Amino acid sequence: MAQQLRTGLIGCGKIARTHAAALAALPESAFTACCDTDGDRARDLAARHGVPRVYNDVHEMLHSGQVDAVCVCTPHPSHAPLVVAAAEAGVHVLCEKPMTIALPEADRMVAAAQRAGIRFGVIFQRRFWPASQRIRAALDAGRLGRLTLGECAVRIWRGPEYFAADPWRGKWATEGGGVLMNQAVHALDLFQWFMGPAVEVYGRYATLKHGDAIDVEDTAVATVLFQNGALGTIQAATTINPTLGFRVVVHGDTGATAGVWEQPEGREGTNDLWTVPGEEAYQSIWTAGPAAGPGFPAFHTLQIQDFLQAVLDGREPAVTGAEARKSLELILAIYQSSRTGQPVRLPLAVDAAAA
Repeated sequence: MAQQLRTGLIGCGKIARTHAAALAALPESAFTACCDTDGDRARDLAARHGVPRVYNDVHEMLHSGQVDAVCVCTPHPSHAPLVVAAAEAGVHVLCEKPMTIALPEADRMVAAAQRAGIRFGVIFQRRFWPASQRIRAALDAGRLGRLTLGECAVRIWRGPEYFAADPWRGKWATEGGGVLMNQAVHALDLFQWFMGPAVEVYGRYATLKHGDAIDVEDTAVATVLFQNGALGTIQAATTINPTLGFRVVVHGDTGATAGVWEQPEGREGTNDLWTVPGEEAYQSIWTAGPAAGPGFPAFHTLQIQDFLQAVLDGREPAVTGAEARKSLELILAIYQSSRTGQPVRLPLAVDAAAA
């Protein structure tokens, strides 16, 4: 197989700039096409990176024979039909988070990719932080023993100007949820990656600060029972000013604790807590991460590179569609529990999750 893929971008808004910079710079990528329903936006981004082809119609681009792989950077509810269309055109696809807003759509995306034999990945770039990788390696090596407790906290700020910046933000119909679906999904992905499968969720959500601007939740809490018997807590809010960042902490029956903290939001997460036996040298290794930047460009680039290499090598990417489905299911379980006032067992029934 060729050692370079012809790559394209679907959706040329804010996060697409980070994808575009990676596609233009990576040696595995020949960045050949941009597509957006806003032709001026597509042309502007293409011109910035010397991209030769611009499309307004995604199907025209996917069937042009000019792209081998695409990144999908459109609002959440549009992800599913675009991923399915890419798969049906035989084009590999890397989709921004969350993969979609409904489990039936997630299953349709995964099935379409499997049926077509293409690679399908979802962006969760925080898994590529060295601090996250260190925790995963310690868990794989059994250095924390059996996990007993986990903490996931996303305590950040979003002001009125954030919700006013794009018409799809803050609405159930066009965003599919609030702080859980759009912001906390990153930390929830790490949480379940570290803790393992959840089997029961009891949660509540509310709109306590931003009700004049949004109809989705700005605050949520939950308790989680994991398959391994461990317990966990979740806090998520866009009402905390100044921000306290993203934090995920796991505790094991060896007495060891390992945590990753992103503070302020937009900096690389670091291991602020590390008491793993035999690794005392890692204690108190809190240091300031690199300068803040939208989308963590370096870690987006690492994940995009992993995806392109997976296509070239004929392997699965680091975060597959099936893997990304897990955090979506956790979010939908919290929504369902809050609406019913009852604990929710996992796996969710797909028809119940869609309700």
